[in-house]
Amino acid sequence: MGGALPDQPIGRQSKAQKYFMLFKDVYSTILLIFCTVIVSASIFDRNTKVAEASHPAVAYVILWLVLIWLSMVEGGQASLVGLPPIDMNLYKDSHVTAHKIMKVVNTGDNLDRYLMGRQFMVLALVFVENLCGHTDDSTRSVLGLPIWVNKIFFDTGLGIFFMTAMIGKISAQVNASRCMLDYVNNWFAYFTFQVARLIEFSGLLHCCYPVQMIFAKLSGQPLESKDAPRTTNQTIFFWFRVLMSTVILAFSFAVTLSALFQEKTTMWEGVPPVVSVILFFAFMAVVGMLEGMQIAFFAVAKMS
Repeated sequence: MGGALPDQPIGRQSKAQKYFMLFKDVYSTILLIFCTVIVSASIFDRNTKVAEASHPAVAYVILWLVLIWLSMVEGGQASLVGLPPIDMNLYKDSHVTAHKIMKVVNTGDNLDRYLMGRQFMVLALVFVENLCGHTDDSTRSVLGLPIWVNKIFFDTGLGIFFMTAMIGKISAQVNASRCMLDYVNNWFAYFTFQVARLIEFSGLLHCCYPVQMIFAKLSGQPLESKDAPRTTNQTIFFWFRVLMSTVILAFSFAVTLSALFQEKTTMWEGVPPVVSVILFFAFMAVVGMLEGMQIAFFAVAKMS
């Protein structure tokens, strides 16, 4: 999981730096293996929601299917955001499926639509992953290990977190950013792309569009669409989905804030509800900024 130090080619690193990088690679790999083992053991001990409700094998299979799909969703973003500046004729014959995807991406505002649907997919997949792999009872020993291991990896969720980050996210993004065409030159990527578009079309997330309009107006940057002007029916359908999405968002906020103030969330005991609410909004802002920066970095890096 390591790499060269910033602005310093690998060949020019000192022995100490090389050994330090090797150390980080080794301990990161060991950590991933350990987390995978204890999460798997917890599943087969029927100590997760899906494993308890159905069968450990079902939870285990779903967990890995979700991780694999998540890696395609995350890697696909790196590829599809970075490829638009590249002339599609250069890979029309060599990467047929990638060309098929990019032909849609480069039409109108389809890239924005994909990114919106993709974000929903990430959250949905992580949610399912937690149902399958997050431990219900952290007081039950796993593989005979000390209870403090549970406190570190299960109470905090670090076990499933490291699996998600290393398998489903970081590795996929790093590989896809270097092999953009190859990563999406398959029908799995095409299917994932179309699912993301379908989610956006459903209107569940359309309340984001007015926010985009407001942000563009406040920044003084005109919001120019690459699509043809909407017809009357298309405009009505668009704003209907915006209204529907806004109602869903308002209801979700009401339920979440109510749970926070009633201390019915997974926040640690003893934390005042007001602090929980502040942290909730603060973390949402940070996550939003990180997601936006990630897309911007991918796009700008491939423009040079």
